[in-house]
Amino acid sequence: MLDCVVSPSITILGSSGGAAKAVLAILNQSVQDKNDPIHSIINQSQFHLIDMNQKDKAYYDQLFPHLSKQIKIHQLDLKNVSGFRKHLTKTNTKVVIDVSWADTIEMLNCCNELGILYVNSALENEEVDNNESLHGFPLAERNIKYQTRKTDFTHTTAITCSGMNPGVVQWMAIKLMQENPDKKPLACYIVEHDTSFFADQTLIEPNTIYTSWSVECFLDEAILSYPMFVHNHLPHYFYEQVYSMEYKVRLGDKEFYGCLMPHEEVLTLGELFDMQIGFIYRVSEYTTNLIRNHLDRVDDLWNWNQRIIDPDKGEVEGADLVGVLLVYEDHEKFMYNSMKSSSIYAQYKTNATYFQVACGIYAALASLILDDIPVGIYNVHELLLKTESKYEQYLTYHMTDFVAGDNKDSDGLLHQRLKWTK
Repeated sequence: MLDCVVSPSITILGSSGGAAKAVLAILNQSVQDKNDPIHSIINQSQFHLIDMNQKDKAYYDQLFPHLSKQIKIHQLDLKNVSGFRKHLTKTNTKVVIDVSWADTIEMLNCCNELGILYVNSALENEEVDNNESLHGFPLAERNIKYQTRKTDFTHTTAITCSGMNPGVVQWMAIKLMQENPDKKPLACYIVEHDTSFFADQTLIEPNTIYTSWSVECFLDEAILSYPMFVHNHLPHYFYEQVYSMEYKVRLGDKEFYGCLMPHEEVLTLGELFDMQIGFIYRVSEYTTNLIRNHLDRVDDLWNWNQRIIDPDKGEVEGADLVGVLLVYEDHEKFMYNSMKSSSIYAQYKTNATYFQVACGIYAALASLILDDIPVGIYNVHELLLKTESKYEQYLTYHMTDFVAGDNKDSDGLLHQRLKWTK
Protein backbone atom coordinates (compact mmCIF):
# COMPACT_ATOMS: atom_id res chain seq x y z
CA MET A 1 0.00 0.00 0.00
CA LEU A 2 1.21 3.47 -0.85
CA ASP A 3 1.53 5.56 2.29
CA CYS A 4 -0.17 8.94 2.18
CA VAL A 5 2.32 11.16 0.38
CA VAL A 6 1.74 14.57 -1.17
CA SER A 7 2.55 14.40 -4.88
CA PRO A 8 3.96 10.86 -4.90
CA SER A 9 6.54 10.14 -7.61
CA ILE A 10 5.94 7.27 -10.01
CA THR A 11 8.77 6.25 -12.36
CA ILE A 12 7.94 4.44 -15.60
CA LEU A 13 10.74 2.50 -17.29
CA GLY A 14 10.73 1.99 -21.06
CA SER A 15 8.47 5.00 -21.54
CA SER A 16 9.03 5.30 -25.31
CA GLY A 17 7.68 1.80 -26.00
CA GLY A 18 4.25 0.50 -26.92
CA ALA A 19 3.38 -0.95 -23.51
CA ALA A 20 4.21 2.31 -21.71
CA LYS A 21 2.15 4.26 -24.26
CA ALA A 22 -0.87 2.09 -23.41
CA VAL A 23 -0.31 2.38 -19.65
CA LEU A 24 -0.04 6.15 -19.89
CA ALA A 25 -3.20 6.21 -22.03
CA ILE A 26 -5.13 4.52 -19.21
CA LEU A 27 -3.63 6.85 -16.60
CA ASN A 28 -4.55 9.80 -18.82
CA GLN A 29 -8.15 8.60 -18.48
CA SER A 30 -7.80 7.88 -14.76
CA VAL A 31 -6.77 11.44 -13.96
CA GLN A 32 -10.03 12.72 -15.51
CA ASP A 33 -12.36 10.08 -14.03
CA LYS A 34 -13.26 10.70 -10.39
CA ASN A 35 -14.74 7.20 -10.17
CA ASP A 36 -11.51 5.51 -11.24
CA PRO A 37 -10.14 3.52 -8.28
CA ILE A 38 -6.77 5.30 -8.36
CA HIS A 39 -7.96 8.73 -9.51
CA SER A 40 -7.00 10.54 -6.30
CA ILE A 41 -3.47 9.10 -6.39
CA ILE A 42 -2.88 9.71 -10.10
CA ASN A 43 -4.32 13.21 -9.87
CA GLN A 44 -1.57 14.31 -7.48
CA SER A 45 1.33 12.17 -8.74
CA GLN A 46 4.49 13.22 -10.54
CA PHE A 47 5.49 10.91 -13.39
CA HIS A 48 9.15 10.42 -14.24
CA LEU A 49 9.53 8.72 -17.62
CA ILE A 50 12.81 6.93 -18.37
CA ASP A 51 14.04 5.55 -21.67
CA MET A 52 17.48 5.12 -23.22
CA ASN A 53 16.03 6.45 -26.49
CA GLN A 54 13.73 9.02 -24.98
CA LYS A 55 11.08 10.83 -27.01
CA ASP A 56 10.69 14.57 -26.60
CA LYS A 57 8.17 16.11 -24.22
CA ALA A 58 5.87 17.15 -27.09
CA TYR A 59 5.21 13.47 -27.89
CA TYR A 60 3.83 12.88 -24.40
CA ASP A 61 1.99 16.21 -24.25
CA GLN A 62 0.12 15.43 -27.46
CA LEU A 63 -0.86 11.88 -26.50
CA PHE A 64 -1.54 12.45 -22.79
CA PRO A 65 -2.67 16.07 -22.42
CA HIS A 66 -4.29 15.54 -19.02
CA LEU A 67 -0.98 14.32 -17.57
CA SER A 68 1.29 16.79 -19.35
CA LYS A 69 1.91 19.04 -16.35
CA GLN A 70 2.75 16.02 -14.20
CA ILE A 71 5.30 14.44 -16.59
CA LYS A 72 9.07 14.84 -16.52
CA ILE A 73 11.24 12.99 -19.01
CA HIS A 74 14.69 11.48 -18.45
CA GLN A 75 17.13 9.72 -20.80
CA LEU A 76 19.00 6.92 -19.08
CA ASP A 77 20.40 3.52 -20.03
CA LEU A 78 19.15 1.26 -17.25
CA LYS A 79 22.34 -0.79 -17.47
CA ASN A 80 23.69 2.16 -15.51
CA VAL A 81 22.26 0.80 -12.26
CA SER A 82 23.97 3.38 -10.06
CA GLY A 83 22.45 6.13 -12.22
CA PHE A 84 19.03 4.54 -11.82
CA ARG A 85 19.47 4.30 -8.07
CA LYS A 86 20.42 7.99 -7.93
CA HIS A 87 17.31 8.85 -9.95
CA LEU A 88 15.08 6.94 -7.54
CA THR A 89 16.60 8.72 -4.56
CA LYS A 90 16.61 12.18 -6.12
CA THR A 91 12.98 11.99 -7.26
CA ASN A 92 11.81 10.24 -4.07
CA THR A 93 10.12 7.63 -6.24
CA LYS A 94 7.48 5.56 -4.45
CA VAL A 95 6.39 3.26 -7.30
CA VAL A 96 8.23 1.85 -10.33
CA ILE A 97 6.30 0.60 -13.37
CA ASP A 98 8.74 -1.43 -15.45
CA VAL A 99 7.80 -2.06 -19.07
CA SER A 100 11.39 -1.93 -20.28
CA TRP A 101 13.94 -4.53 -21.33
CA ALA A 102 16.04 -3.78 -18.26
CA ASP A 103 17.22 -6.68 -16.13
CA THR A 104 14.33 -7.51 -13.78
CA ILE A 105 16.56 -8.62 -10.91
CA GLU A 106 18.65 -5.45 -11.09
CA MET A 107 15.54 -3.24 -11.07
CA LEU A 108 13.99 -5.20 -8.22
CA ASN A 109 17.21 -5.00 -6.25
CA CYS A 110 17.23 -1.19 -6.46
CA CYS A 111 13.59 -1.00 -5.40
CA ASN A 112 14.22 -3.42 -2.56
CA GLU A 113 17.14 -1.33 -1.24
CA LEU A 114 14.98 1.78 -1.16
CA GLY A 115 11.64 0.25 -0.16
CA ILE A 116 9.94 1.17 -3.45
CA LEU A 117 6.84 -0.61 -4.81
CA TYR A 118 7.42 -2.35 -8.16
CA VAL A 119 5.30 -3.78 -10.96
CA ASN A 120 6.37 -5.21 -14.32
CA SER A 121 4.90 -7.09 -17.26
CA ALA A 122 7.54 -9.76 -18.00
CA LEU A 123 10.88 -11.16 -16.87
CA GLU A 124 14.06 -9.83 -18.47
CA ASN A 125 17.60 -11.05 -17.86
CA GLU A 126 20.60 -9.68 -19.74
CA GLU A 127 22.88 -12.59 -18.83
CA VAL A 128 20.46 -15.09 -20.38
CA ASP A 129 19.91 -12.95 -23.47
CA ASN A 130 23.65 -12.79 -24.12
CA ASN A 131 24.27 -16.53 -23.64
CA GLU A 132 23.89 -18.33 -26.98
CA SER A 133 24.32 -21.71 -25.29
CA LEU A 134 20.81 -21.28 -23.87
CA HIS A 135 19.25 -21.38 -27.34
CA GLY A 136 15.86 -23.06 -27.05
CA PHE A 137 15.39 -22.35 -23.35
CA PRO A 138 15.70 -18.57 -22.71
CA LEU A 139 12.40 -18.17 -20.89
CA ALA A 140 12.99 -21.10 -18.55
CA GLU A 141 16.47 -19.78 -17.71
CA ARG A 142 15.12 -16.29 -16.98
CA ASN A 143 12.56 -17.86 -14.66
CA ILE A 144 15.18 -19.96 -12.85
CA LYS A 145 17.34 -16.90 -12.16
CA TYR A 146 14.32 -14.92 -11.00
CA GLN A 147 13.05 -17.69 -8.70
CA THR A 148 16.54 -18.09 -7.22
CA ARG A 149 16.56 -14.45 -6.13
CA LYS A 150 12.87 -13.89 -5.44
CA THR A 151 13.02 -14.55 -1.70
CA ASP A 152 15.99 -12.20 -1.24
CA PHE A 153 13.77 -9.13 -1.69
CA THR A 154 12.35 -8.54 1.79
CA HIS A 155 12.05 -4.76 1.81
CA THR A 156 9.65 -4.19 -1.07
CA THR A 157 6.26 -5.28 -2.35
CA ALA A 158 6.21 -6.18 -6.03
CA ILE A 159 3.85 -7.75 -8.55
CA THR A 160 5.74 -9.27 -11.44
CA CYS A 161 4.58 -10.56 -14.84
CA SER A 162 1.33 -8.63 -14.65
CA GLY A 163 0.39 -7.91 -18.23
CA MET A 164 -2.29 -9.82 -20.15
CA ASN A 165 -0.40 -13.09 -20.47
CA PRO A 166 1.23 -13.53 -18.11
CA GLY A 167 -1.05 -11.63 -15.76
CA VAL A 168 -4.76 -11.42 -16.50
CA VAL A 169 -4.86 -15.03 -17.71
CA GLN A 170 -3.87 -16.28 -14.24
CA TRP A 171 -6.88 -14.45 -12.84
CA MET A 172 -9.07 -16.13 -15.47
CA ALA A 173 -7.64 -19.56 -14.62
CA ILE A 174 -8.10 -19.13 -10.86
CA LYS A 175 -11.61 -17.73 -11.35
CA LEU A 176 -12.71 -20.69 -13.49
CA MET A 177 -11.18 -23.25 -11.13
CA GLN A 178 -12.80 -21.67 -8.07
CA GLU A 179 -16.21 -21.90 -9.73
CA ASN A 180 -15.83 -25.71 -9.66
CA PRO A 181 -13.51 -26.39 -6.71
CA ASP A 182 -14.51 -30.04 -6.37
CA LYS A 183 -13.63 -30.96 -9.95
CA LYS A 184 -9.98 -30.95 -10.94
CA PRO A 185 -9.21 -30.21 -14.60
CA LEU A 186 -6.98 -32.48 -16.65
CA ALA A 187 -5.40 -29.45 -18.29
CA CYS A 188 -5.33 -25.68 -18.38
CA TYR A 189 -4.39 -24.05 -21.68
CA ILE A 190 -3.70 -20.36 -22.06
CA VAL A 191 -4.98 -19.53 -25.54
CA GLU A 192 -4.54 -16.57 -27.86
CA HIS A 193 -5.76 -15.91 -31.39
CA ASP A 194 -4.55 -12.55 -32.69
CA THR A 195 -5.97 -11.82 -36.15
CA SER A 196 -4.94 -8.14 -36.07
CA PHE A 197 -3.43 -6.93 -39.35
CA PHE A 198 -3.44 -3.92 -41.64
CA ALA A 199 -6.56 -3.54 -43.77
CA ASP A 200 -4.55 -1.90 -46.54
CA GLN A 201 -2.26 -4.56 -47.98
CA THR A 202 -0.18 -1.91 -49.78
CA LEU A 203 1.29 -1.00 -46.38
CA ILE A 204 3.06 -4.37 -46.21
CA GLU A 205 6.77 -4.10 -46.96
CA PRO A 206 8.90 -6.98 -48.31
CA ASN A 207 11.29 -8.84 -45.98
CA THR A 208 9.40 -7.52 -42.96
CA ILE A 209 7.87 -9.31 -39.99
CA TYR A 210 4.70 -7.85 -38.47
CA THR A 211 3.31 -8.50 -34.99
CA SER A 212 1.03 -6.53 -32.68
CA TRP A 213 3.70 -6.30 -29.96
CA SER A 214 7.50 -6.46 -29.79
CA VAL A 215 8.64 -8.44 -32.84
CA GLU A 216 11.93 -9.35 -31.18
CA CYS A 217 10.16 -10.76 -28.11
CA PHE A 218 7.73 -12.65 -30.32
CA LEU A 219 10.58 -14.22 -32.30
CA ASP A 220 12.22 -15.20 -29.01
CA GLU A 221 9.18 -17.41 -28.38
CA ALA A 222 8.41 -18.39 -31.96
CA ILE A 223 11.78 -19.36 -33.46
CA LEU A 224 14.44 -19.18 -30.72
CA SER A 225 12.64 -21.46 -28.26
CA TYR A 226 11.44 -25.06 -28.26
CA PRO A 227 7.74 -25.86 -27.78
CA MET A 228 7.11 -26.33 -24.07
CA PHE A 229 4.36 -27.41 -21.69
CA VAL A 230 4.26 -28.40 -18.02
CA HIS A 231 2.90 -31.71 -16.71
CA ASN A 232 3.26 -33.17 -13.20
CA HIS A 233 4.93 -29.86 -12.25
CA LEU A 234 7.76 -30.53 -14.73
CA PRO A 235 8.49 -28.61 -17.95
CA HIS A 236 8.49 -30.82 -21.05
CA TYR A 237 10.05 -29.81 -24.37
CA PHE A 238 9.65 -30.97 -27.94
CA TYR A 239 12.91 -30.77 -29.89
CA GLU A 240 11.01 -29.42 -32.84
CA GLN A 241 10.42 -25.99 -34.31
CA VAL A 242 7.47 -24.18 -32.76
CA TYR A 243 5.80 -23.70 -36.13
CA SER A 244 6.13 -27.33 -37.21
CA MET A 245 3.16 -28.29 -35.00
CA GLU A 246 -0.18 -26.79 -34.09
CA TYR A 247 -2.97 -27.63 -31.66
CA LYS A 248 -6.75 -27.40 -31.82
CA VAL A 249 -8.63 -24.92 -29.62
CA ARG A 250 -12.42 -24.56 -29.40
CA LEU A 251 -14.13 -21.76 -27.47
CA GLY A 252 -17.82 -22.27 -28.14
CA ASP A 253 -18.38 -21.26 -31.75
CA LYS A 254 -14.78 -20.11 -32.17
CA GLU A 255 -12.11 -22.56 -33.34
CA PHE A 256 -8.49 -22.21 -34.33
CA TYR A 257 -5.17 -24.06 -34.41
CA GLY A 258 -2.23 -22.46 -32.63
CA CYS A 259 1.40 -23.20 -31.84
CA LEU A 260 2.70 -24.35 -28.48
CA MET A 261 5.06 -21.70 -27.09
CA PRO A 262 6.91 -21.22 -23.80
CA HIS A 263 5.44 -18.57 -21.52
CA GLU A 264 5.94 -17.35 -17.95
CA GLU A 265 2.46 -18.25 -16.74
CA VAL A 266 2.86 -21.84 -17.95
CA LEU A 267 5.83 -22.30 -15.65
CA THR A 268 4.32 -20.52 -12.64
CA LEU A 269 0.89 -22.15 -12.88
CA GLY A 270 2.64 -25.46 -13.51
CA GLU A 271 4.44 -25.17 -10.18
CA LEU A 272 1.15 -24.70 -8.37
CA PHE A 273 -1.26 -27.04 -10.17
CA ASP A 274 -0.76 -30.73 -10.99
CA MET A 275 -2.24 -30.75 -14.48
CA GLN A 276 -1.08 -30.26 -18.04
CA ILE A 277 -0.51 -26.57 -18.77
CA GLY A 278 0.51 -24.91 -22.02
CA PHE A 279 0.19 -21.74 -24.09
CA ILE A 280 -1.39 -22.12 -27.56
CA TYR A 281 -0.92 -19.06 -29.76
CA ARG A 282 -1.85 -18.07 -33.30
CA VAL A 283 -0.93 -14.72 -34.85
CA SER A 284 -2.01 -13.21 -38.18
CA GLU A 285 -2.14 -15.48 -41.19
CA TYR A 286 0.47 -13.30 -42.90
CA THR A 287 3.06 -13.83 -40.17
CA THR A 288 2.08 -17.48 -39.63
CA ASN A 289 2.61 -18.29 -43.30
CA LEU A 290 5.81 -16.27 -43.47
CA ILE A 291 7.40 -18.29 -40.68
CA ARG A 292 6.15 -21.62 -42.02
CA ASN A 293 7.62 -20.81 -45.42
CA HIS A 294 11.03 -20.25 -43.84
CA LEU A 295 11.25 -23.22 -41.48
CA ASP A 296 14.29 -24.52 -43.37
CA ARG A 297 16.07 -21.18 -42.87
CA VAL A 298 14.27 -19.70 -39.90
CA ASP A 299 17.33 -17.88 -38.51
CA ASP A 300 17.27 -15.63 -41.58
CA LEU A 301 14.19 -13.95 -40.14
CA TRP A 302 16.29 -12.25 -37.47
CA ASN A 303 17.78 -10.15 -40.26
CA TRP A 304 14.43 -9.00 -41.62
CA ASN A 305 12.84 -5.65 -40.81
CA GLN A 306 10.52 -5.63 -37.80
CA ARG A 307 7.28 -3.67 -37.65
CA ILE A 308 4.50 -3.33 -35.07
CA ILE A 309 0.93 -3.52 -36.34
CA ASP A 310 0.30 0.06 -35.26
CA PRO A 311 -3.03 1.83 -35.98
CA ASP A 312 -1.01 5.06 -36.31
CA LYS A 313 0.22 3.64 -39.63
CA GLY A 314 -3.13 2.53 -41.01
CA GLU A 315 -6.45 0.88 -40.22
CA VAL A 316 -6.07 -2.40 -38.33
CA GLU A 317 -8.62 -5.18 -38.87
CA GLY A 318 -9.21 -8.23 -36.71
CA ALA A 319 -9.04 -8.73 -32.95
CA ASP A 320 -6.81 -10.13 -30.24
CA LEU A 321 -8.53 -12.88 -28.26
CA VAL A 322 -6.79 -14.04 -25.08
CA GLY A 323 -8.20 -16.52 -22.61
CA VAL A 324 -8.09 -19.78 -20.72
CA LEU A 325 -9.42 -23.24 -21.59
CA LEU A 326 -9.94 -25.78 -18.80
CA VAL A 327 -10.12 -29.37 -20.02
CA TYR A 328 -12.07 -32.11 -18.24
CA GLU A 329 -12.80 -35.73 -19.21
CA ASP A 330 -16.03 -35.02 -21.03
CA HIS A 331 -16.31 -31.22 -21.33
CA GLU A 332 -14.34 -27.98 -21.32
CA LYS A 333 -14.79 -24.57 -19.71
CA PHE A 334 -13.41 -21.36 -21.12
CA MET A 335 -13.12 -17.64 -20.51
CA TYR A 336 -11.63 -14.99 -22.76
CA ASN A 337 -11.39 -11.31 -23.59
CA SER A 338 -11.38 -10.14 -27.20
CA MET A 339 -10.53 -6.61 -28.29
CA LYS A 340 -10.37 -4.87 -31.64
CA SER A 341 -7.71 -2.27 -32.36
CA SER A 342 -10.26 -0.35 -34.42
CA SER A 343 -12.27 0.25 -31.22
CA ILE A 344 -9.39 0.75 -28.80
CA TYR A 345 -7.47 3.18 -30.98
CA ALA A 346 -10.23 5.76 -31.08
CA GLN A 347 -10.00 6.34 -27.33
CA TYR A 348 -6.52 5.23 -26.34
CA LYS A 349 -4.35 5.68 -29.46
CA THR A 350 -2.86 2.20 -29.11
CA ASN A 351 -3.60 -1.27 -30.46
CA ALA A 352 -5.68 -3.96 -28.75
CA THR A 353 -2.72 -6.10 -27.68
CA TYR A 354 -0.90 -3.31 -25.87
CA PHE A 355 -4.14 -2.14 -24.27
CA GLN A 356 -4.76 -5.64 -22.87
CA VAL A 357 -1.25 -5.63 -21.40
CA ALA A 358 -1.85 -2.19 -19.90
CA CYS A 359 -5.08 -3.32 -18.23
CA GLY A 360 -3.10 -6.01 -16.41
CA ILE A 361 -0.44 -3.53 -15.35
CA TYR A 362 -3.11 -1.08 -14.19
CA ALA A 363 -4.79 -3.76 -12.02
CA ALA A 364 -1.48 -4.67 -10.37
CA LEU A 365 -0.57 -1.01 -9.88
CA ALA A 366 -3.94 -0.28 -8.26
CA SER A 367 -3.57 -3.25 -5.92
CA LEU A 368 -0.06 -2.19 -4.95
CA ILE A 369 -1.05 1.33 -4.03
CA LEU A 370 -4.52 0.74 -2.56
CA ASP A 371 -4.47 -2.72 -0.95
CA ASP A 372 -2.69 -3.89 2.18
CA ILE A 373 -0.35 -6.36 0.46
CA PRO A 374 2.33 -7.87 2.73
CA VAL A 375 5.97 -7.36 1.79
CA GLY A 376 7.05 -9.87 -0.84
CA ILE A 377 7.21 -10.61 -4.56
CA TYR A 378 4.03 -11.91 -6.16
CA ASN A 379 2.90 -13.29 -9.48
CA VAL A 380 -0.76 -12.58 -10.16
CA HIS A 381 -2.04 -15.99 -9.06
CA GLU A 382 -0.02 -15.66 -5.81
CA LEU A 383 -1.53 -12.22 -5.28
CA LEU A 384 -5.02 -13.70 -5.67
CA LEU A 385 -4.47 -16.75 -3.47
CA LYS A 386 -2.31 -15.28 -0.70
CA THR A 387 -3.58 -11.72 -0.17
CA GLU A 388 -6.78 -9.69 0.12
CA SER A 389 -6.12 -7.95 -3.19
CA LYS A 390 -9.06 -6.41 -5.06
CA TYR A 391 -7.32 -7.19 -8.37
CA GLU A 392 -10.55 -8.26 -10.11
CA GLN A 393 -12.29 -5.01 -9.20
CA TYR A 394 -9.41 -2.95 -10.62
CA LEU A 395 -8.97 -5.08 -13.73
CA THR A 396 -12.61 -4.99 -14.74
CA TYR A 397 -12.80 -1.20 -14.45
CA HIS A 398 -10.98 -0.86 -17.77
CA MET A 399 -11.27 -4.40 -19.20
CA THR A 400 -15.01 -4.78 -19.15
CA ASP A 401 -15.95 -7.52 -21.62
CA PHE A 402 -15.38 -11.20 -20.95
CA VAL A 403 -16.93 -14.26 -22.55
CA ALA A 404 -17.33 -17.45 -20.51
CA GLY A 405 -18.84 -20.73 -21.61
CA ASP A 406 -18.63 -24.49 -22.00
CA ASN A 407 -17.81 -27.00 -24.71
CA LYS A 408 -20.13 -29.97 -24.29
CA ASP A 409 -17.34 -32.41 -25.14
CA SER A 410 -13.56 -32.41 -24.89
CA ASP A 411 -10.72 -32.42 -27.42
CA GLY A 412 -8.42 -33.93 -24.80
CA LEU A 413 -4.77 -33.31 -24.00
CA LEU A 414 -2.09 -31.88 -26.28
CA HIS A 415 -1.27 -35.12 -28.08
CA GLN A 416 -4.93 -35.44 -29.06
CA ARG A 417 -5.05 -31.86 -30.42
CA LEU A 418 -1.83 -32.08 -32.44
CA LYS A 419 -1.59 -31.46 -36.17
CA TRP A 420 1.79 -31.48 -37.95
CA THR A 421 2.35 -28.65 -40.40
CA LYS A 422 5.53 -29.78 -42.11
